Amino acid sequence: MLPEFETLTLAIDQQVATVQLNRPEKANAMNQPMWQELQACFEWLDDEPTVRVVILAGNGAHFCSGIDLGMFGDISGVSKEPSRRAEQLRRNILRLQDNLTALEKCRKPVLAAIHNTCIGGGVDLTCCCDMRYASADAHFSIREIDIGMTADVGTLQRLPHIIPEGVIRELAYTGRTLGAEEARELGFVNRVYADKETLYKEVMAIARTIAEKSPLAIRGTKEVLIYTRDHSVQDSLNYIATWNAGMLSEADLVAGVTAQAEKKLATFED
Repeated sequence: MLPEFETLTLAIDQQVATVQLNRPEKANAMNQPMWQELQACFEWLDDEPTVRVVILAGNGAHFCSGIDLGMFGDISGVSKEPSRRAEQLRRNILRLQDNLTALEKCRKPVLAAIHNTCIGGGVDLTCCCDMRYASADAHFSIREIDIGMTADVGTLQRLPHIIPEGVIRELAYTGRTLGAEEARELGFVNRVYADKETLYKEVMAIARTIAEKSPLAIRGTKEVLIYTRDHSVQDSLNYIATWNAGMLSEADLVAGVTAQAEKKLATFED
């Protein structure tokens, strides 16, 4: 039985899960329940063996308009003593970071299908995904600078690993809008599609292709890519040697090699 959420919808079809941000009347602004539910949802998906790939999308006219500004009154802490108030705020920020990091920690690949607005917290959210795809009307902005704050839940930490550093600095300092085609040219999104309907259709096709592969090999690939991002080449080479020494599946290897020889799809255990 699928879990139910207040701010998200979840559906599973043929080993592909689709998670939709579901506050369309608020342009999918991220309120407190949504942050918490994102973590709960992706931790559930991580544990669910029948799910091999996840698509993240937004219901309604916009993908995500960022953090719900009403949250700012809730996350700054209640103590009047400055140091304790600061500690409370720090802990709240760390919790929000953990809410989004759940997407990165999810062992299944997460594909973001982004249409129209993706700003502020929406950029933080998509930076946690494995791949990003966009419709032609998609646009992005690190909007925190325009409200007088430094982005603090992942964009400034993850985006420099995705696009050139000079560009991320420009975007972060100016808050300017990044269009879909420029985002593709920079490598932030993999492909741009004409409209939302085409976007969803094509991203689902990519997800189904991934779902046909060995789930253990896919999970290992994601694990190793994230490890490599954060470690040296030599450390990463040592890590993959150790990983495959323990995790390489003889059954999957035989199934894969046999399927290649017989020119058919292999069948893998979840």
